[in-house]
Amino acid sequence: MKIKLKDAADFVGGVVIGDPNIEVSNIAKIEEAKEGDITFLYLKAYEKYLSTTKASAVLISPEFKKTRTDISYIEVSNPNVALHKFVITFLKPKFILNGIDPSASIDPSAKIGKNVGIGKNVVISSGCSIGDNSMIYHNTVLMEKVHVGENCLIYPNVTIRENCILGNNVIIHSNTVVGSDGFGYIPNEKGEYEKVPQIGNVILEDDVELGSNVSIDRAAFGSTLIKKGVKIDNLVQVAHNVVIGDHTAIAAQSGISGSTKIGKHCMIAGQSGFVGHIEVADQVIIGAQSGVSKSIDKAGKYRGSPAQDMAQQLRLEAQIRNVPSLTEKIKKLEEKIASLEQKISDLTELKGK
Repeated sequence: MKIKLKDAADFVGGVVIGDPNIEVSNIAKIEEAKEGDITFLYLKAYEKYLSTTKASAVLISPEFKKTRTDISYIEVSNPNVALHKFVITFLKPKFILNGIDPSASIDPSAKIGKNVGIGKNVVISSGCSIGDNSMIYHNTVLMEKVHVGENCLIYPNVTIRENCILGNNVIIHSNTVVGSDGFGYIPNEKGEYEKVPQIGNVILEDDVELGSNVSIDRAAFGSTLIKKGVKIDNLVQVAHNVVIGDHTAIAAQSGISGSTKIGKHCMIAGQSGFVGHIEVADQVIIGAQSGVSKSIDKAGKYRGSPAQDMAQQLRLEAQIRNVPSLTEKIKKLEEKIASLEQKISDLTELKGK
């Protein structure tokens, strides 16, 4: 990438302050940038680096002072959005996997689309189908009757179990398992756990992205359903028969128990946990390390364990922090009361004499 600053400004809808003809060839963090780089500033916490950055240009919002004259700026109302547009256009990584590696094991019944890339030691089992322009990297295993849509990107060491379905533009990162058995057991008369067959599947709709080490269990019956545009971070567990609504984002180390339904456009922060068989409304935000123990029926922000309205929970947390000082105050009041009671008792005794 090499682009003049005036062209970059036109592209992101910004205004050049400084030399419009300088060229930049890379994007870097403000504290690490060097000559020839363009960097960005939209958080106050990073303003301290503006005086020392070696970048040639800065994507910057109007609120920051442009005190340096040895560098140029693109002033834009939202540098974060401008940066994203810049990256996906000029610096988005391109993954190329041409053809089918000779070490891949592909069942003769599998249907492979046009321009499909299949890496080393990949296993494509019977009855599978792979859509056009999809890439399946090394050591990945697709068991029987798996369908992969068009333009999918599956990184190394992914396992997709039998009968699972992927839509178009799905991305799955390394070491993730789609369609592992749901956690279904019934104790017998001896108290021993007997496995309940998990005969459903997993459906990932279009534009879903799964991070690394994600486990999505197949349904006991029917489908575990991850709907269009869902983004799931690393180390997330999704149990059998869960439904996650369109364009919901789930951060790392969260766990969702069986048959829970999560709505559209939700945001679930890291290490959150959900009990089974509950429903969460659309446009719900769950704070980090929250425990959701019952259904949430309206949009809003929730936090804590058990999760509750975030504003209420923060007030409660503040009150809890005051408990030690309140305890000390109560102790002193008890001492004063005891002293007054003693004085009253002494006065009463004197009057009796």
